[in-house]
Amino acid sequence: MLDIRIIRENAHAVKERLQQRGGNHWQLIDEVIDFDEKRRAAETEKQQLQSQRKNLAKEIGMARGKGENTDQKESLAREINAKIEALDAETDITSQKQNDLLLHIPNLTHELCPIGEDESANPVVREWGTKPDLANPLDHVALATQHRLVDWEDATRVAGSGFAVYRGQGAKLERALINFLLDQQTTNGYEEVNVPHLVKRECMEGTGQLPKFEDDMYGTDRGEDGQNQLFLAPTAEVPVTNLYRDTLLAENQLPIKLVAYTPCFRREAGSAGRDNKGIIRMHQFDKVELVQIVHPDHGFAMLEELTSHAESILQKLGLHYRTIELCTGDIGFSSAKTYDIEVWAPGHGKYLEVSSCSCFTDYQARRMKLRFKNSEGKNIFPHTLNGSGTALPRLYVALLEQYQQPDGSIKIPDALVPYFGKDQISS
Repeated sequence: MLDIRIIRENAHAVKERLQQRGGNHWQLIDEVIDFDEKRRAAETEKQQLQSQRKNLAKEIGMARGKGENTDQKESLAREINAKIEALDAETDITSQKQNDLLLHIPNLTHELCPIGEDESANPVVREWGTKPDLANPLDHVALATQHRLVDWEDATRVAGSGFAVYRGQGAKLERALINFLLDQQTTNGYEEVNVPHLVKRECMEGTGQLPKFEDDMYGTDRGEDGQNQLFLAPTAEVPVTNLYRDTLLAENQLPIKLVAYTPCFRREAGSAGRDNKGIIRMHQFDKVELVQIVHPDHGFAMLEELTSHAESILQKLGLHYRTIELCTGDIGFSSAKTYDIEVWAPGHGKYLEVSSCSCFTDYQARRMKLRFKNSEGKNIFPHTLNGSGTALPRLYVALLEQYQQPDGSIKIPDALVPYFGKDQISS
């Protein structure tokens, strides 16, 4: 969440930055300030009453020592105690309302973030490789069906639409890609972790999926208040980043670099008709995720490094891609700066997002109460970053479509052959 001091001291500038995102989040700032003023006023009054109570306690003690009647002073002390209790209750309510508002306010985008309303304003930062020269390329659905790699009817029978069953060489290719991705990223200095696929509600709030995106998530284990208390992880970002929630790190522990493979679960509410063909958009999919926790002085520099690590996967596999920077109207809720890596899918005739790499500044760290103690002994919020290294379905799609051969077979990239066991897929 945003630092309340920044809102308090620069409310107008914060509103302007939020307005660049579109939507009406900026309108919450005045409410936040109102609750902040009420909370601070109550805390000031409480401190004054506590001081009065302390002085009154001394007076009562001295009076008793002299044998004087203290009934009136004791009655006043009880009144002060009652006022303090009421102020405590008021402060708790006000603080909770302020916190709830802050949870609904997105991060401030980087000052140099491209300004625009939607994805049409996202500039291309760079491209790598060239589009393969293919005459009448098939899409991945036709290729997967031809080689019996994926069965959608089986998946529908088991779980309904939006799922897939990988079979035979198709399942082996998926496993080969997962192992290849993990090996490549551990070589880049990431520690591999294997994390739970269920996460607590507070973990989802910590990384910013809640409360805004609850309709897109698979929740379970409802509490007395009717809210879901556990969720199927929508991305490994949630369990991996939250490994350090409520933690005070030492400065020399930074940077922390972690990589994890998990299945990901999303309802994809509101996405009907968007890339729903085949395995491009599913309710369950595999992903290898990169997470970094770094010193705030290095956050945006480390974003460049993390993005290069995600891009290196596509380069090693020889897949043509481009990298774009997201504009203010298209960037994610918690992110300050994001690069999307899009791989070319010739069978579909378009680019598909295969990785999104973001720096969240201290936004997630504040929500998670993650800090480190610097050399001066101060507790500081670090920057958190994450990026797909990469998502499997669209990588799978691009590999099938870019490496299809005139005879109908699919070539396996040289870097993947040791993992897959042979250099082509043929019927």
